[in-house]
Amino acid sequence: MRAAAAVFEKLHTPLTVTEVDVDSPGPGEVLVRVVAAGVCHTDALAMEGDMPFPSPGVLGHEGAGVVAAVGPGVTSVSAGDKVVIGWPWCGSCRNCLEGQPRYCLSLGPLVIAGSRADGSTALRRLDGSPLHSHFFGQSSFAGYSVCAANALVPVPADTDVSILGPLACGIGTGAGAVLNALRPFTGSSIVIYGAGAVGLSAVMAARLTGATSIIAVDRLPSRLALARSLGATETIDVSVAGTDPVAAVHEICGGPADFAMDCAGAVAVLQQAASSVGMRGTVALIGGAPAGASFSLDHMSTLWGKRVVGILGGEGRSASLIGALIALNKQGRFPYDKLITSFPLDQVNDALEASRAGDVIKPVLRMPE
Repeated sequence: MRAAAAVFEKLHTPLTVTEVDVDSPGPGEVLVRVVAAGVCHTDALAMEGDMPFPSPGVLGHEGAGVVAAVGPGVTSVSAGDKVVIGWPWCGSCRNCLEGQPRYCLSLGPLVIAGSRADGSTALRRLDGSPLHSHFFGQSSFAGYSVCAANALVPVPADTDVSILGPLACGIGTGAGAVLNALRPFTGSSIVIYGAGAVGLSAVMAARLTGATSIIAVDRLPSRLALARSLGATETIDVSVAGTDPVAAVHEICGGPADFAMDCAGAVAVLQQAASSVGMRGTVALIGGAPAGASFSLDHMSTLWGKRVVGILGGEGRSASLIGALIALNKQGRFPYDKLITSFPLDQVNDALEASRAGDVIKPVLRMPE
């Protein structure tokens, strides 16, 4: 199968849109015709060497589309089914068996090895030379993706599949962190640092809980205005000279907040999030920081019941989370479509830059038909 793809040639360079050859699906695999794929901060991390995916290869891990063909032994989906490509998981380790496939013990090689488990790749240049594939099990910056059948989430036939890919990562990460992991209690307060796709998804999810103070913190007034429209009860604009977000949180809450989320992946922001909660409060690491990043917290104030948790990909199972978010969107209770701006595949570098600059919330690449 031949497809257009955005190829990651080497570090610190733009992606190159070209044609590639794509394998037929093997045992347990599915060939998906990708309709659209979200652009995520994690893709940029790989391009800058902060996530060690080998080049040359194809990135993209928020794909959605239509099943084109199934490999031997696959019965869970059929050609013509609409699907979201979720994260890969082995299905047999203790974390997978306990319902937490985001923490699959084989997750590292599954997402960044650049190949199948046997070392083979599903993508090649037209001259036959191999390209690394299976980024997050999919490499969906291409018109077709070969992925494991157990990673796919079938969706209703009447669903607009072109806006579903980000539910598997960016949007699902923010929403799942709130709904699956933190679970704010009635009357609680939650502060969300970073009003990008992950943070705004967390805002929308928090609105579905009993939290009565939902505070969004960012430096872009346009994003804070959107946060208010999506459910934030208060916003803090750190671009205003002299603004201390921690002091502002304490003033709004009448003391420390119950929950804080770092959705920016920046150590300085994480420190602020940690200082925003007190005894028995929870600070959650959500955003992806550059390789080698580390942080420290005051021992005594942390010892007094403060919880520091990492939350990967929104936790839980892809099928239940994605299915719920689609249903909530149809009910008008989780309008993730308001976050999305579409770009054609040949504008992938423009989409990456627009995301970096904050000009758009969630870019989504539409594949050529």
